[in-house]
Amino acid sequence: MKCIALKKTYCAVSILVLVVFIALSCSSDDDNTSDTFTTEFPCVNGMSNGYPCNGFDLMSHIPIDVLGGAGAEGNDSWGWTDPTTNNEYALVGTSTGSAFVDITDPTNPVLLGTLPAATSNSRWRDIKVYNDHAFIVSEAADHGMQVFDLTRLRNVTNPPVTFDSDGHYDGFGSAHNIVINEVSGFAYAVGTTTFDGGPHFVNIQNPTTPIAAGGYANDSYSHDAQVVTYNGPDTDYTGREILIGSNEDEVVIVDVTDKDNPTQISTIGYSNIGYTHQGWFTENMEYFLLGDEVDEIDFGGNTRTIVFDFSDLDSPSFHMDYFGPTTAIDHNGYVVGNTFYMASYTAGVRAIDISNIDAGVMTELGFFDTFTPNNNVVFNGAWNIYPFFESGNIVVSDIDGGLYIIRKSNP
Repeated sequence: MKCIALKKTYCAVSILVLVVFIALSCSSDDDNTSDTFTTEFPCVNGMSNGYPCNGFDLMSHIPIDVLGGAGAEGNDSWGWTDPTTNNEYALVGTSTGSAFVDITDPTNPVLLGTLPAATSNSRWRDIKVYNDHAFIVSEAADHGMQVFDLTRLRNVTNPPVTFDSDGHYDGFGSAHNIVINEVSGFAYAVGTTTFDGGPHFVNIQNPTTPIAAGGYANDSYSHDAQVVTYNGPDTDYTGREILIGSNEDEVVIVDVTDKDNPTQISTIGYSNIGYTHQGWFTENMEYFLLGDEVDEIDFGGNTRTIVFDFSDLDSPSFHMDYFGPTTAIDHNGYVVGNTFYMASYTAGVRAIDISNIDAGVMTELGFFDTFTPNNNVVFNGAWNIYPFFESGNIVVSDIDGGLYIIRKSNP
């Protein structure tokens, strides 16, 4: 957010807390399959219950004060699908803690409970999932990493409840973000005070008893990262665990397979660097789509996504810039198939077709704007999206508005 970590702040922007109440009286069918939900707020003539839209319907909304209490702000989010019941859950970070919402029926979400912050409140909180457990970090002092057993959500009978954590890791205090490679069972905390702010490795294969596993300090502070077990076009690294770090003023590629000897593969910069914030591989791992959080502030112009060709990890290259239709600041972005989903603060969620990215073409497919006052270049609105549910439910966490559940409109 404003994801410019406490280590490096570019501006202090006060946030207007917008509390939006939407009636959640909706209807649903007993069969919770992707084609049986009743949409209460379809996108018609560019609007969905007062929100600008194109191609996406609002299923429901829970305001931020319900999730986090009076005066709370929203931040990061993630999702979990129960492997036993196939129920879907939104995991929503707030300035006061973490909220757990059953969204199996997206028109009738149920706030099951909250896990308070381990220490003090913070605008920055990040959540990821491995082996049916949530792992939560914050920039709050001495927060460490909370571990929460998500299977407990099956048995909540009188929601909402206040949870306690099932495990805790104190190998670091504050952290800006956490990344998990679900294949290897390792977590990577970034933006801590350890390893010069570089990735701090944690073995979470036994989720409730995390074990320190080293770290990587050679490229200094890492704001965010993606870690994969590599299966892309560069066969020199097939099966290796590769970290792509968004490191304030450059992108770094590191082989972290051997936790005792992580090795830099390469680095790459780009023009008009404001703050190298966050990026995501295309599914074939050929391209990496990067967001720079403050280039719109520092240099002007419309929302920019920088695309790198990562087909040769030893020699990455610039591929193209994509410019969106507004001047809003881009934040977190993720790829699902041929669609790039971007949380673009005041411009809400943008969905971009990348099927022709080889030819240098990216085209906006649609959007849902969770922040209605404007599309100004400020830190309000959509912080994160989670677009990975098989049902098509998409979670949006909004600083001012809380949790939105949206879906693609029916053709």
